[in-house]
Amino acid sequence: MKRKYLTLVASIVIMLCIGGVYAWSTFVKPLIDNYNLTNAQTQIVFGFTIAVFSIVMILAGKIEKKYGPKICTLAGMVLFVAGYLIASISNGNIFLIIAGIGVLSGAGIGFCYISALISPVKCFPNKKGLITGIAAAGFGGGAIILSNIVELLLVKKIDVLEIFSYIGLVYGMIILISLFFLSSPKIEENSENVSEKNIMILFKDRILLGLFFGMFAGTFAGLLVIGNLKPIGMSSGVSETMATLGISLFALGNMIGRVLWGYVSDKLKDKTAIILSLIFLTVSTLALTIVTWHGVLFLIISLAIGLCFGANFVLYAKAVSHTYGAHNLGLIYPYIFLAYGLAGLTGPTTGGELFDITQTYTLSIIVSAVICVVGIIIYRYLAKGAAEISVSNIKPE
Repeated sequence: MKRKYLTLVASIVIMLCIGGVYAWSTFVKPLIDNYNLTNAQTQIVFGFTIAVFSIVMILAGKIEKKYGPKICTLAGMVLFVAGYLIASISNGNIFLIIAGIGVLSGAGIGFCYISALISPVKCFPNKKGLITGIAAAGFGGGAIILSNIVELLLVKKIDVLEIFSYIGLVYGMIILISLFFLSSPKIEENSENVSEKNIMILFKDRILLGLFFGMFAGTFAGLLVIGNLKPIGMSSGVSETMATLGISLFALGNMIGRVLWGYVSDKLKDKTAIILSLIFLTVSTLALTIVTWHGVLFLIISLAIGLCFGANFVLYAKAVSHTYGAHNLGLIYPYIFLAYGLAGLTGPTTGGELFDITQTYTLSIIVSAVICVVGIIIYRYLAKGAAEISVSNIKPE
């Protein structure tokens, strides 16, 4: 009994460390001012981090299933630390920063994330939605801690590259200690195991395709906003202090939203919860266009967007776990999570590029809202009349 709660706490701590990736916009201004990077270049780094994170999860899911969460997390910790240390000695070279933070740390996040998500779900098989939300909440809350730490260090005139080294070393040590408390009990479920040979057959199913497009729409909008949130606020006339606080409010909403939507998903049908989350995200994102000069309103909207964004990391994992069993989550969910990686490559970069062209974030915000609406339409179409399927109905190749 005690072990499963230690696993949950350890998972949350690991998620808090790797979830600092959402504090990226705090690095944008010093990288531009001190190392002459463009806004678009800073978003390419963020986009690579998210994309590599999601792609590597496919491999990480297989390693976790074969060797367990401790080995998987250890590999992630090594990659995470190496990535930030390489970025810290880059002297502002964009290619080294991409290789370090974008590729290596992104891969490290993928390994750590899958272990920290799956372990507590296996420990609490009867509360999948809520436990998925609680574990994922740590990832959403990571930006609250890191953004405030980074701002304090920047105020003390500590160079942004030196801050990268602190993140790698300190967070790496915390992850290393936490991984020893992870456990992954064997569980008995009615659904059968999914083999690597027949896993792609799942993508002929409308439900899985719908989940993919739904996650892309929700994460595209959320990542475009969080990757540019501080400059979005400042370009609207919000003070730098309020814009920075907006990151923390977004992260707080992201954290609370994961638990809230996890609870909601246990009460509603998967389809209903997903459509509601995308509708709320569309409305709250568009609200950013009326922020001008209103710092408090900016904070409220940032919180609201975070609440809706957090749904993406609970509802889709819950839907996969509910349909195919928690023991297959590590193999199937990473393929749905590729949508997040695609959104990572396109969302933040689109926001940065459109700003470089128009010198305003209005068009970027409108584009993100349109993508959400399209996602709702596609998801509803694919999910309409499609029954949830069982792994036992899929014949191996």
